[in-house]
Amino acid sequence: MGVGVSGWRLARAVASEGQLGVVSGTAMDIVMTRQLQLGDTGGHLRRAMEAFPYPEITARILERYFIPGGKAPDAPFRTPPMVSHEPSRATLELVMVSIFTAVHLAKEGHAGVVGLNLLEKIQTPTLPALYGAMLAGVNVVLMGAGIPRQIPGILDGLAAGCAVEMKLDVSGAKEGVRMRMDPAEFGEVRPLNRPAFLAIVSSPVLAENLRRKSSGRVDGFVVEASVAGGHNAPPRGPMVLSGLGEPVYGERDAIDPAKFVEIGLPFWLAGGYGRAGRLQEALAAGAKGIQVGTAFAFCEESGFEPGIKSRVISALRGGGLEVRTDALASPTGFPFKVAKIPGSIADPVIYQNRARVCDLGVLREAYQKPDGSVGFRCSAEPEAVYQAKGGDPASTSGRFCLCNSLCASAGVGQLRNGAPEPQLVTIGDDLDAVRDFLHDARDTYTAAEVIRRLRV
Repeated sequence: MGVGVSGWRLARAVASEGQLGVVSGTAMDIVMTRQLQLGDTGGHLRRAMEAFPYPEITARILERYFIPGGKAPDAPFRTPPMVSHEPSRATLELVMVSIFTAVHLAKEGHAGVVGLNLLEKIQTPTLPALYGAMLAGVNVVLMGAGIPRQIPGILDGLAAGCAVEMKLDVSGAKEGVRMRMDPAEFGEVRPLNRPAFLAIVSSPVLAENLRRKSSGRVDGFVVEASVAGGHNAPPRGPMVLSGLGEPVYGERDAIDPAKFVEIGLPFWLAGGYGRAGRLQEALAAGAKGIQVGTAFAFCEESGFEPGIKSRVISALRGGGLEVRTDALASPTGFPFKVAKIPGSIADPVIYQNRARVCDLGVLREAYQKPDGSVGFRCSAEPEAVYQAKGGDPASTSGRFCLCNSLCASAGVGQLRNGAPEPQLVTIGDDLDAVRDFLHDARDTYTAAEVIRRLRV
């Protein structure tokens, strides 16, 4: 869920209840370094870093980013370098440790199962992220927003302690561009458990393709309907927009569980399954279970910044929260669910007043420059800069800086000229999944309560 929302606290709470608790791996290097600069309240990050097998690496990170007592309230965060196709040693270490830390904390104090969610669309941090997660003993890796055929074989290689490679998607490239990482470069190599791999899909055709053509074993699928939060798969066929500018999903996009039963691998249904009774429906349809995001997003253990969590809950109680599937918001080109919260970047006035800047670069697109080298661009960066890099100027219209706004929603937003970055909330269409817990004037609930309700 987003950036930092399904963090280690929520994943641990869910796993402690005997379910799969999933850590969102997106932008974890940014989240961790900013939390260190806020003073690492409770000392949890430093405690987890003590368990990292290569202490000289964590010592360098702490020296660079940890601020005892936290930074001054009006001081901006120090931001790590963007992860390129040729990352520095320090960048690889930072990504590894940030993911290790989150997974280690999520697994702390129970014998439950913890997963890591990554996006295929964000490729440059993938190899160190997977290695860091496996060093922490992650049980499951989930990946969507693309076709992750390479990941199963990479997991096999890392489990064996071998060097691994990943081909990058580079727009306009005539030859393949690859990233390579060798675990031996970081210290003594040890055999690691190979986590299960679940691909996030919306089509049985894609699921069967992944089952047959992936670089290694696919263990199952999360089958996600278009009502789910975050990034959605585009509608099949030509993109058609409604009068409100939302993608129109038709019969071809409907999820037919029977088609996934025929594939023969376990699958979990997602998108609109966050209410009582839906688990039993999914099981009756042949699914192994369900994946739920929205119902957990506003529980006590989620990583949403408390202020925006409170504003969303108030809006839900009053019935005035609108969620739309925005065809333009995400620089990835995938439709993206946006909650229209006043004061957030979804407010047209806030969006227009924010100066376009790309200084985190999590969702940048790799492209081949005229001289054959690899560059990076983002359709949410300044229009002139994007166009100078060969980008289509029409692609900049309506794009949100998801990187900065989602970090702000997780409580680690950057300050620019003394003003905080605007926040952004992404949740699914099924708002009743949250309203179910807001009866009797309640404004808070726990992950355990959600699980009890789902199991009815």
